[in-house]
Amino acid sequence: MGKWRRKTQAGRTRLARTPSLPDGDAVAGFLRWCARVGLELSPKVAVSRQGTVAGYGMVARESVRPGELLFAVPRSALLSPATCSIGGLLERERGALQSLSGWVPLLLALLHELQAPASPWSPYFALWPELGCLEHPMFCPTVRSLELYRQLVAIVMAYSFQEPLEEEDDEKEPNSPVMVPAADILNHTANHNANLEYSADYLRMVAIQAIPKGHEIFNTYGQMANWQLIHMYGFAEPYPDNTDDTADIQMVTVRDAALQGTKDEAARLLLCERWDFLCKLEMVGEEGAFVIGREEVLTEEELATTLKVLCMPAEEFREYKNQGQGEEEREEDSLTLTNIPKLQVSWRQLLRDSVLLTLETYATDLQTEQDLLSNKEVYAKLSWREQQALQVRYGQKKILHRLLELTS
Repeated sequence: MGKWRRKTQAGRTRLARTPSLPDGDAVAGFLRWCARVGLELSPKVAVSRQGTVAGYGMVARESVRPGELLFAVPRSALLSPATCSIGGLLERERGALQSLSGWVPLLLALLHELQAPASPWSPYFALWPELGCLEHPMFCPTVRSLELYRQLVAIVMAYSFQEPLEEEDDEKEPNSPVMVPAADILNHTANHNANLEYSADYLRMVAIQAIPKGHEIFNTYGQMANWQLIHMYGFAEPYPDNTDDTADIQMVTVRDAALQGTKDEAARLLLCERWDFLCKLEMVGEEGAFVIGREEVLTEEELATTLKVLCMPAEEFREYKNQGQGEEEREEDSLTLTNIPKLQVSWRQLLRDSVLLTLETYATDLQTEQDLLSNKEVYAKLSWREQQALQVRYGQKKILHRLLELTS
């Protein structure tokens, strides 16, 4: 099946911490630690809980121009299996610690340093969120075993950074995740104003747009939909802030919508033949989804081909099937969002029916969500998890309803 992929960069979870030290003492201790390890902070920035969207963040003390350096982290200050105090042991046992995620050595390094009485990383840990209060969906069920390990999995998932490979190194194994002090303090927004740059000796956070005095400095954790943000970091961006948000239409839902229009067994069998053909082309699959963004169809080729094959006349399908994929895609058949109203009527109708079936899978409709969001008193009574889940649903429904408008 065709795949879409957006690069992601791990960052921090939006979560307040109840530190064992007062806020001022925790920040002061962290700044002293930064000075000791050579982590250089610009005098124009401050680590603070005031003026941030959640927990600790970084705020501009003075106006910052695009291109200005906000801070630089020497590679020696990164917390990794190589720099922790049991680095030698982890290196010797590297073969036994291999995993698909590549996280196990870092998790063991964190387990050791967190519980070491005099860990040199203690001032850095003081700005972490309270481990027992993480809001990731993985903590919704009650689990009593290996609790600290699970909490650290969430921290690594939310806080760690993975250095991107150079284009010529795409065939290599991904770089192992590391913890990047200072960089993981920054909160996320899709419209971020800072970006992390990698070099041989330092990781540098650089402003990519003007940041007025008093404004928060935001990194990006990657182009991530709200459902990804809540899974990885425990929060969602309120609509319409997340310009990278998406909604899924399950591939089998399009098949079901097409089956609704079959009039007899022969038509049903022909449609199943078309679906099997699409499966062989790896355009669809039983577990796959078509992904619709706010500004684009991220699975444009897969969805366009599916609508084309399921809607074409029987004789045209026979010819198309025998030729492989047949004719080149015509401009009027492209599946950009702006071009949807120009699609063939049968395409638009099938897409519309698929959207309607998708909306039926939600327990509530868009108007109900809008009423809840607009009632501040009722919204405030929801738990944090309920609020974030509402933001995820609402963003998805807004995308789906726009599709309805485009197909009408």
